Amino acid sequence: MSFRRSTGKPRLLVASVALATMFGVTTVYNQAVAAEPATASATVAFTSPINRFNSKDFVNGVWKNVPAFSVPATTASIAAFKRGVRVRFADGQVRKITQVNKVGDNLSVYVDGALLDGSKVGAPNTVSVLGDAPATSAGGTPKGGSAPTDSGYAASINNFTNTDWLNGVWRKSAGVSIPATEANKEAFKVGAKAKTADGVTRTVTRVTASGANLSVFMDGAPIDGNVAGYPRKLALAASSASEPGSAAPVATTPLNNFTNADWLNGIWRKSAGFSIPATAANQAAFKAGASARLADGQVRKITRSQVVGNNMSVFLEGAAIDGNALGYPKTISVVSASAGPGATTEARPAQAPSTGVQAPVAGGDSGIRLVGVNLSAAGFGPQVVPGTYGKHYFYPDESYYKKYADNGLDLVRLPFLWERIQPKLNTNLDSAELARLLQSLDLAQKHGVKVILDMHNYYRYYGKLIGTKEVPIESFASVWKQIVQKVVNHPAVLGYGLMNEPYVTNGLWPQAAEAAAKAIRTLDRERWIYVAGDRYSSAFHWPKYNPTLVNSPWMRDPKNNLVYEAHMYLDKDYSGNYADRSETYAPDLGVERVKPFVDWLKANNLRGYIGEHGVPDYAPSAMVAMDNLLTYLRQNCVPMTYWAAGPWWGEYVLSLDTKSNSHRPQLTVLKKHAAATNNCTSIGPLR
Repeated sequence: MSFRRSTGKPRLLVASVALATMFGVTTVYNQAVAAEPATASATVAFTSPINRFNSKDFVNGVWKNVPAFSVPATTASIAAFKRGVRVRFADGQVRKITQVNKVGDNLSVYVDGALLDGSKVGAPNTVSVLGDAPATSAGGTPKGGSAPTDSGYAASINNFTNTDWLNGVWRKSAGVSIPATEANKEAFKVGAKAKTADGVTRTVTRVTASGANLSVFMDGAPIDGNVAGYPRKLALAASSASEPGSAAPVATTPLNNFTNADWLNGIWRKSAGFSIPATAANQAAFKAGASARLADGQVRKITRSQVVGNNMSVFLEGAAIDGNALGYPKTISVVSASAGPGATTEARPAQAPSTGVQAPVAGGDSGIRLVGVNLSAAGFGPQVVPGTYGKHYFYPDESYYKKYADNGLDLVRLPFLWERIQPKLNTNLDSAELARLLQSLDLAQKHGVKVILDMHNYYRYYGKLIGTKEVPIESFASVWKQIVQKVVNHPAVLGYGLMNEPYVTNGLWPQAAEAAAKAIRTLDRERWIYVAGDRYSSAFHWPKYNPTLVNSPWMRDPKNNLVYEAHMYLDKDYSGNYADRSETYAPDLGVERVKPFVDWLKANNLRGYIGEHGVPDYAPSAMVAMDNLLTYLRQNCVPMTYWAAGPWWGEYVLSLDTKSNSHRPQLTVLKKHAAATNNCTSIGPLR
């Protein structure tokens, strides 16, 4: 972030006043939950009258602008109306509660779905809380199930359609959503065989609970929601020789035989991954989306493959693999019918990976890291460079890494300044500054935090533009190569942020970015390289100011692991200064401001990241906009790091750390989305 004036014209803001603002309570953060039809087995657990009042915001106790209503805040109401439970209105529709706020003597209850019609369901009507249905139906079928299939059990597919789902079927890979009943949780586990209405039997590879629903992911190609979606069912299939997991493999290969700090018998120690020879047949077969079968019979989906010299690192979803049990001299097979041509390869001498680093997929059961923070301290004092450590700047101590790791925010963008790591151009790195940087990485590693190293220089060195006679592009590429030489083996490093917020670059930024990225790739072939955009990396202005950034085919090549980094703030001049404290923010303003960037990524088949986004603590409407923004980013698998956290911020309204240690409403939103389930196997929106 910089404190700057914007040349862009402010967009018209749609007035938005949250219910919490009206009554002076904490802002509500809604979470979309799929609407649920009423069922005959649902029982009424509690009934309450709806408050009778009308105003510019309410009709008969029903909120006009959001799906919400007001009831008396009795002890019974507080106990009954809780997030996640279902309520039935006078017209028979059933909605799920997303948030509840106590406002004086009343209770504001928010629900999913469209706006409610106060003239139909408001006072003097009542609203009922629905209790759990019986565990089994009269016919003995488990709750949430249906008539028996070949295995005796089937689950109803949820009835909802949006950008990610079609009739309860996940659009992007083989997955469906079903009710999260105990019976369904017990039946649909990893390794189970599931049959969809199209007659295809697949192996369950991952199951994720999301509120009252269960997302069940399987191997194979995406499922057609029109053919196999609601009102059809997902069946638990009996074992069969014709099932994918038991079919003859389309490719089998031995694992590489090497063991070191990162590998055990050819198995990656830190997440689900393995190494095999990089033969042409293996490269054709072991591709992202295919399913691999391990020596113990379990089937996992491949999330990413990376050629490293003569070897190939293949990463899978799920937990880390036991190299003692499943490593060399065992073999591994591709069993997905959509994999490449069949092949059986001979063992060949193993070559250790060139860098020994983890492929840039922070995988495992929880998906990639999508929510993090900027820990700003080493980037302070740019007016005094190099400056004095401890006076003009310093690195965050261990407590900050621990705090955010404990809050589920284990992704950190760490700003530093070029003039401090290399006080004189084209010389060796400063040993004292390098030691501080490495120590900070050690602290991150201690608490399981991944770090993006961010050169926070705005395309300048001692105020001189890169690409000029004083600061040649070659010098910029060279310093990055030196930095990578020192940190390439550090396990905390997730990637390299080439430059914070370039501006007025004389059109040379694309050339400089490519030169630095290529220099990094001579040493590190796997970690992400984050490429910012011109005009302070503004997400909203991205297409206009970065038309030539990916003209080079090298900058569009997905094998180069490039991630394009944009920044976004909500104030009317896009600056992040938030000078007008009276400004309010439309609920979808954040989405509108990042959408040009995300659309550009999709059009160019690229990956993206929001390196900075921050909102002021005094604006409830900004919290709502931030909540909606993070939902949108999560849906597109685009990570973000909040601006800002760390020491020395005083009472800065955007900061997560203040001198007074006051409550930070922004942190609540971040924690919510960090904890939310994501189905991302890599940085998006590229698939």
